[in-house]
Amino acid sequence: MPHLTLEYSANLDDRVDFDALCARVLDTILATGLFEVGAVRVRAIRCQAYAVADNLPENAFVDLSFRIGVGRSLDEKKRAGEQIFTVVAEELSELFKTPHFALSMEIREIDPDLSWKKNAIHPRLRQANA
Repeated sequence: MPHLTLEYSANLDDRVDFDALCARVLDTILATGLFEVGAVRVRAIRCQAYAVADNLPENAFVDLSFRIGVGRSLDEKKRAGEQIFTVVAEELSELFKTPHFALSMEIREIDPDLSWKKNAIHPRLRQANA
């Protein structure tokens, strides 16, 4: 872990470069120094069906869900969250020029007793960095 899932309303397809946004978020997460490179995942999920606020067709959203493993202080989690949220808000600044956009983010800590992982990326990256 960590995994950042970016859900977005389909009406943003032509207004946001989600590949570039995911790459920038990945760089931001790694720059915090809190997470191992081989653990980080960033993905954007397009929501075809959605209803936002007063249901105007131009209403749009991006929701960030950042799932992380235990072991970081509250200050570290807040710092990482603020850095990620700031970068995404900057990237999407044009959308805030209309009264039809909402951005949200939440950090969730994963219970290690209820999480299973198998990762072939870690050994490769650890060996390359040794």
